[in-house]
Amino acid sequence: MLPNKDRTLYNYQLKKNQLSFDIPKGKSFEKRTAFSAAHVVSDPLADTDPLSNGQIDWDTTMKYRHHLWSLGLSVAEAMDTAQRGMGLSWDRAKELISRSVKEAKSVGGKIASGVGTDQLVPGAHVTLEDVEAAYDEQCSFVESEGGQIILMASRALAACAKGPEDYQRVYGKILNNVSEPVILHWLGDMFDPALKGYWGHEEDLDAAMDVCLKIIRDNEDKVDGIKISLLDENKEIKMRRLLPDSVRMYTGDDFNYPTLIKGDAQGYSHALLGIFDAISPAASAALHALDQGDLVTYDRLLEKTVPLSRHIFQRPTFSYKTGVVFMAYLNGHQDHFRMIGGAEGSRSITHLADLFVMADDAGLLADPELAAKRMKLVLELAGINQEG
Repeated sequence: MLPNKDRTLYNYQLKKNQLSFDIPKGKSFEKRTAFSAAHVVSDPLADTDPLSNGQIDWDTTMKYRHHLWSLGLSVAEAMDTAQRGMGLSWDRAKELISRSVKEAKSVGGKIASGVGTDQLVPGAHVTLEDVEAAYDEQCSFVESEGGQIILMASRALAACAKGPEDYQRVYGKILNNVSEPVILHWLGDMFDPALKGYWGHEEDLDAAMDVCLKIIRDNEDKVDGIKISLLDENKEIKMRRLLPDSVRMYTGDDFNYPTLIKGDAQGYSHALLGIFDAISPAASAALHALDQGDLVTYDRLLEKTVPLSRHIFQRPTFSYKTGVVFMAYLNGHQDHFRMIGGAEGSRSITHLADLFVMADDAGLLADPELAAKRMKLVLELAGINQEG
């Protein structure tokens, strides 16, 4: 029994139309690099306050990364999907990065890890020098672990920068100091309101893009690529066409990823996506089909994932982590629906019920009986009787 938005209930019957995902074992993708930003699994039995001191179930968290690597996907670690800055502190992120890099090396998996300034509390007392020191500390840690850097946007920099020149100064210094090329990350304020006005322009995204492109061109040899998460495919395509030839575009557009990855006559985007955590079998099979030039299968596999993704990432967009973890719970990758920071409560029961239906429609419930059993438990906890 599932709830409608008008508070009525209806009896839902599973379609049980799981798609067949053709995924060659141990084969990496040939035409695209595809990172899945990965979530963390909380420890529900830890006797600590999940709001202020949420603990991680390390075994299950690492097991999920092995699942992603087994599908040919790369892992983007300690990003916003892992609740970075929204429950996952820098101290906890360091252990997560260290463990994940070691696990990646053990199976030859590709990994890149988020670097930010979240050891700082944004405020009037924070200076550009503080931001640079925080970035340097985190960059040094990831490089010392043998990992690639994803240079995430900084709340502290957004709070203290006076204009574009401050972004150019900070990024120029950090990129000059790193040893290997990094992936830059432009995260829109729909994902994190504290990042509004990034690159020194609050309303004019084209002007902000110009600042970012100048930083890239001035430091081209230190930039592998840039992920942009603006949920605006036209802005991404425009920027993609303006990048230097050596710099990749990684789509972070969880609304329009199929067309952006497929590309056009003038280019395409690689992927660094939170939704790949939730749709990993479909994403992997689609990318293998793309390698074979089978665009019909590519389109077929991804087209039904888009409504699900748009639902998971609906406003407030930063609450998408709840849907990602709920998918992992439904599909048996973890035994509970608890999150650090208590974030399992960030979406309504109606939202979760609609997610369940969309996942079924997309053929993404690996074990329909298990998924139905777990959905019933969550509904019961919300006071929706499943016995009648």
